[in-house]
Amino acid sequence: MTVRSRPYAGDADFWRMRDLLIRAESGLPVGLNWDVRRLDGKRFYNADAAADDLRARPVHLWERAGDLVGFVLPEGRGDAHLQIHPDDRHLEEEMIAWALAHLAAADEDTGRRVLDIYVMEYDALRQRLLADLGFVKRAQWGMIRRIRLGRQPLAQPRLAPGYTLRATRPEAWAECAAIADLLNAAFGRDFHTAAEYQNFTRRAPCFRPDLDLVAVAADGALAAYVGIPLDEANRRGIFEPVCTHPDHRQKGLAQALMQEGLLRLRALGAVDATVDTGDMLPANRLYESLGFGEAYRGWTWQALI
Repeated sequence: MTVRSRPYAGDADFWRMRDLLIRAESGLPVGLNWDVRRLDGKRFYNADAAADDLRARPVHLWERAGDLVGFVLPEGRGDAHLQIHPDDRHLEEEMIAWALAHLAAADEDTGRRVLDIYVMEYDALRQRLLADLGFVKRAQWGMIRRIRLGRQPLAQPRLAPGYTLRATRPEAWAECAAIADLLNAAFGRDFHTAAEYQNFTRRAPCFRPDLDLVAVAADGALAAYVGIPLDEANRRGIFEPVCTHPDHRQKGLAQALMQEGLLRLRALGAVDATVDTGDMLPANRLYESLGFGEAYRGWTWQALI
């Protein structure tokens, strides 16, 4: 059957994109497609509950007889992310060509157009396609880790004296503001808001209030935060974000929250969990110590046009 492509047209397409990620997961290695939390974030992590940021992005879909088999979307300026059904990887050359034509952005230093595509180290097919099209592997890398929750022992959390562990309270505006402040402090940002966090908790299908955990200091301040969205269909927990306020680091708070999260995931019937670490070596050491022993590295490939 003929495969046709077209632009993203709204919410009906979002749900089909999300369904593709869920259906494709079992047939692909870890990290080749996005997890559902990442797509949910693009749609629902927004201060304006009525806004659809995907409509403002040049998102493109590939369909066969009305069945969605792949899509491409940017996350930032001058990048492209390919999401594909495992039976349709032969479409990737066409998808990359579309990205080159529509997503490349001007480089301020050279004046040339640039496109970045992140590729897993195990993905020989996509690396060959990119090399043939003139992409070059860059030094920038990241990593996704997985833990299987089968029969291995899981540690009980131990919080430092003076701290308590509980689920978040996203219906309370003050709590949402405190989460936003914690995210900004932990990641050195200034753009997180109470509204975007609350909207995500109310609207994203992957959000589970019992898996959204904080460590609270003796004075009531939120000291650490671990969110664990759940892909219910694939029974997978997704640790995102994992962070500690700079004033409360080196106390094992994030580790304790993750340990509690793993116990809760197992009790819910989850079979595995992932965490995207980027290139942060201390974070990788923490996750490995918690049992996230499977590690899959990826690299940015870049084209100059």
